[in-house]
Amino acid sequence: MKKRILENKSIQVKMTLMLIVILTSTILLSVLINLVMLKPYYVMKEKKHIREAYYKIQRIFQDDTVNKEDVDQIARDYDYRIMISDPMNQMVYSSEGEQGVMYKDLKNILKNIDKIQSQINKKGYAVTTNTSQSQGTSINLMGYLDGQYTVIINTPMESIQTSAYLSGRFTAYVGIFLIIGGGIAMYIFSKQFTKPIEDMAGAANRMSNLDFDVKIEDLGEDELGRLGQSLNELSSRLEMTISELKTANNELRKDIEQKVQIDEMRTEFLSHVSHELKTPIALIQGYAEGLKDNISEDEESRNFYCDVITDEAKKMNRMVQKLLTLNQIEFGNNKVEMERFDITELISNMLASNQILLEKGGIHVEFDEKPVHVWADEFMIEEVVGNYLSNARNHVSDHGTIRISYCRHGDNLRVKVYNTGKHIPEEDLDKLWVKFYKVDKARTREYGGSGVGLSIVEATMKAHGKDYGVSNIEGGVEFYFEVELDKK
Repeated sequence: MKKRILENKSIQVKMTLMLIVILTSTILLSVLINLVMLKPYYVMKEKKHIREAYYKIQRIFQDDTVNKEDVDQIARDYDYRIMISDPMNQMVYSSEGEQGVMYKDLKNILKNIDKIQSQINKKGYAVTTNTSQSQGTSINLMGYLDGQYTVIINTPMESIQTSAYLSGRFTAYVGIFLIIGGGIAMYIFSKQFTKPIEDMAGAANRMSNLDFDVKIEDLGEDELGRLGQSLNELSSRLEMTISELKTANNELRKDIEQKVQIDEMRTEFLSHVSHELKTPIALIQGYAEGLKDNISEDEESRNFYCDVITDEAKKMNRMVQKLLTLNQIEFGNNKVEMERFDITELISNMLASNQILLEKGGIHVEFDEKPVHVWADEFMIEEVVGNYLSNARNHVSDHGTIRISYCRHGDNLRVKVYNTGKHIPEEDLDKLWVKFYKVDKARTREYGGSGVGLSIVEATMKAHGKDYGVSNIEGGVEFYFEVELDKK
């Protein structure tokens, strides 16, 4: 328990112990001074007073008439024993009378006056300290009055020693009380100093755990108040600095993730491109070598070989162009330029340019929408419509239908491209937007698809910040994308 107090209240205990040490030292010093210095100091003061009494008696004897009551008054005022004798050493005055306890001692002092005669002759009086068996140590003044009378003034020193002893004991008792009371008072009062320090320590500990919501309240105008204010300012600045560091760290992490993602995309891109180009390159190489070796000498076979090489080269060219377009959109090199245009007119023009291919496949197209103006990058939206239309044409059922329609979706226009045909497996719906992903690889190869078109759609719509998607509906599959409606 004691160890816990010292650990938890160290400043409070130290302040209390320091006060106790100071009080104890002061009181011990006071007792020591009383015991050592009080007696000499008292003797010095008594010698001064005894000389004052002598001068007063001397003035009385300078008058023509000496009044005994005046001498008695001096003896009472100073609490001294006074004896006066004539030139024949006959007692003419004694404050205690001849029956007094001090009478014989004073007579003995008077008999030994010759020992201090030289000092008396020089000053007119002499102050001495005498010791007797009956009275112990006393202070005595012997001098002359009016040149004829001898006066002896006496005061015992026993009272001085007793006073010094009693004063020391009283000081010690009072000191013990002051030490106990002062220690308790200091322990209680020091709480006013230690509590703010404990609060600051707690706040600093919370700050060390990155908790900067803590604030120190009840700040005074003293040093502790200024320290608390400094801690509050430190907390605010640390919070701001750490916030900035976290922001910078997040940005750095994003940059690192982006770099990793770019590296992964580059690796994936090279892998897919190598795979996609491998087949057409092999075909071109094989048919070119056949032409070189004159495997078929007839004109029709050579033309077939040339047509295969040309067709594969066109497929490779289309795929490369799509990959370049996708790369520009994904890496932000292709800036979105918002402009107002009629999307109905754009779709109509695209249907007109694909009319021969649609009629060749026996495909019926349904599109009967009124002019609608939207805000978007017209060139990029044209690419989206083209990819949706190409995808629908390649997957529509024999002599099936492609239907393009609009519907309002909040502040946006949703363009839907539907084609009759088989449903896409549910597990493949989310994978359609992945580069080079193909649900039916054989069919995709048949019409020369690269698996990049829908990835371009995804990148384009993300660049616009708009929604897109696909779903299986009754009779076929429906793709959609959204653009911002013109509010005019």
